[in-house]
Amino acid sequence: MAKKRRRRKAAEEKAATSSYRDAEGNVLVLRQSLSAGTIAKLAEPPSSAAADVEDAWQRREEMLFERLVVSWEIAGLPLDDQKMLLGRYRMADPETRRWVRETITTHVREFIPEIGV
Repeated sequence: MAKKRRRRKAAEEKAATSSYRDAEGNVLVLRQSLSAGTIAKLAEPPSSAAADVEDAWQRREEMLFERLVVSWEIAGLPLDDQKMLLGRYRMADPETRRWVRETITTHVREFIPEIGV
């Protein structure tokens, strides 16, 4: 019984992905689908009344990044740990962050339009 659950869970975790390469050859791999719960979470307004528009936009951007990015190969070094991925994104230069945002926006419009980016 336990083996059957493990196999089923492993099959569920292998969602379809798309890969995107930047001008420097770095590869960003994104999930092509999200659960209904995740989509609902992304649609929620900021939880704090003190959050300004910039804070809310920044948090939503990071939530999209966290939920969609499976891996990111930078200079031949593959990253697939969620904490490492988010840390690398936060440390990225403005041009790299812009490329990632534009890539995610294009990807979401194609594969998950109900998010509405």
